[in-house]
Amino acid sequence: MSLKYPRSVRLRSRREFVPVQEQGRRVTTKYLTVLGRVAPGPSDRLGVIASRKFGDAVQRNRAKRRLREVFRRQDPQTIATRGLCPLDIVVIPRRESLAASFETIETDFQTAVRKLRGMK
Repeated sequence: MSLKYPRSVRLRSRREFVPVQEQGRRVTTKYLTVLGRVAPGPSDRLGVIASRKFGDAVQRNRAKRRLREVFRRQDPQTIATRGLCPLDIVVIPRRESLAASFETIETDFQTAVRKLRGMK
């Protein structure tokens, strides 16, 4: 993916988040809770929810930045070449992710998305 995180790959409004939360599949890992649902568009889209229970504003924003970077690093060609359906993904970081390395969070995210897609 390019160095940008364009609007076309973001979940931005409540109207986009709610269907994923209500009708999507849920995968919980040590550092993240990931919800996913088949996307209406041609590519995966990401939304991150970090409530005040997670931590102060600095911690919440750091967690969101790290998750957006993990998502941005995904190879979009993987979806098209494997014939996979694009997903709307909502990620809720857990407090344990504050102390985790970037690589650990990236592995956790990729594992959860593979489970959502039904891959092993």
